[in-house]
Amino acid sequence: MRVFRIAIPVADIDRSCRFYERVLGIEVDDTVPSRLYFHCGDVILALIDWSVEGRGAVAPHLEHVYLATGDLDAVQTRAVAAGAGEVSTVEVRPWGERSFYCADPDGNQLCFVDETTLFLGRGADWA
Repeated sequence: MRVFRIAIPVADIDRSCRFYERVLGIEVDDTVPSRLYFHCGDVILALIDWSVEGRGAVAPHLEHVYLATGDLDAVQTRAVAAGAGEVSTVEVRPWGERSFYCADPDGNQLCFVDETTLFLGRGADWA
């Protein structure tokens, strides 16, 4: 069993495409116009155009989507430049991860984590 796709609802697919391309530094796979795919290693981050799908008003994810990166400071700089909301400072968390939090244009919550500090849930000294 493995996770292969995470779907994120968006209200304006073009605006969200520009935001995610800029922040992630990954070119979009626009094979399906109402669903844009960002290939993040073995997992696809999919933007779903809520208006085309006929799902009504966008209800953003209330829990964070966590993304690992090898260049956390550069991603935070790109997030600020792209207009991310609620951008936190880069900090080392009590569980050892170095990360920052922000929101996309639709209020979906994101957390970017330095890939060298990922906490995987085993052997936590603080637990």
